Amino acid sequence: MFETIAQQLLLGLTNGMVFALVALGYTMVYGILEFINFAHGDVFMLSAFFALTLVGAWGVPGLDGATLAGVLLAIVALTTVFGAGVNWSVDRLVYKPLRKAPKLAPLVSAIGVSFVLQNVGLVWGAAKMEVFGGGGQPAAPKSFPALLPTTNLLGGSSLTLQVKDVLVIAASLTVMAGLYVLVTRTKLGKAMRATAQDPQTARLMGIDVDAVIGATFLIGGGLAGFAAVVYALYINTVYYQMGYQNGLYAFTAAVVGGIGNIPGAVLGGLLLGLVRALSDQFIGAQWQPAVLFGILILILVFRPAGLLGSTAREKV
Repeated sequence: MFETIAQQLLLGLTNGMVFALVALGYTMVYGILEFINFAHGDVFMLSAFFALTLVGAWGVPGLDGATLAGVLLAIVALTTVFGAGVNWSVDRLVYKPLRKAPKLAPLVSAIGVSFVLQNVGLVWGAAKMEVFGGGGQPAAPKSFPALLPTTNLLGGSSLTLQVKDVLVIAASLTVMAGLYVLVTRTKLGKAMRATAQDPQTARLMGIDVDAVIGATFLIGGGLAGFAAVVYALYINTVYYQMGYQNGLYAFTAAVVGGIGNIPGAVLGGLLLGLVRALSDQFIGAQWQPAVLFGILILILVFRPAGLLGSTAREKV
């Protein structure tokens, strides 16, 4: 029983780290604009498809050793840039013209962008590449090659800890720490916090609010791109609706932790991952959504602003 619980805690920790990475994109944009970018999960999905395209185009499954490590780093970097570019483009083309519109307008537009990006993913799934199954079944899940060793790092123990588990945890913690330093210790971070507190006053103080918002969407999209590669290497499956499902989990994590709060997004992601894993093991996978959202309701009843949220205006 002890080893079963330990294994589920490890699984929940790694899944929670991925949820936290995606949740950070939601929480950063909300912290600046008080706007929920429902298309964020679909940027995550398109980034996963982009990474799979690079894997197929570069023949990555046939590589090993230092060459494989170098190519994987290049895929991570390029996918991060791709996610940032898509998110920034969506902001410039769709959200920026609606900055002064009633709040319902950008919210509805975000839902519309989500459906558009899903259909882009569906079309992308028909790519005539081997990694996309030859394009014959665009809606079917695509297998992402298992590029990391599957050896149990704990030897003969019944508890399994693989390289990809360590990679997910280490990479996620590094990115989250870097983001926290960026927001709390840099000039851009100070501008973000000032814009979150009062955009009009920030403009009067000489801060280019539009540039700050654009940078926030760039960073959020980059996080989605990075998370997409981590997710694909860990789960080894991508599909055009993965953005909706994982985006919903990540948004829930951001709300539970306190949307607009960076440590809260991390805490919410970890909590969600742990509850999900333990629920699957001891209650049943079919009850997972009821358990997760039941806990969400209870937390919001007693802590409406989330676990680390503030009743005042949220800050990044």
